[in-house]
Amino acid sequence: MAKEILAVITTDKRKVTGAVPIFIADSEEEKEKTALFLAKTLDAMVHDLENGCYFIVRH
Repeated sequence: MAKEILAVITTDKRKVTGAVPIFIADSEEEKEKTALFLAKTLDAMVHDLENGCYFIVRH
């Protein structure tokens, strides 16, 4: 089964583009909370790209 990127969460909208939902957070705290909430809701995992972006992947 292939993994699927479900969403991207960032504080810097210049770093992302694409066909998945993109959530722009106002702070690092909001970015983390949004990522964790989405992962729980979507039964998925959060991955940190270490460039200011998290992405949610269905496992």
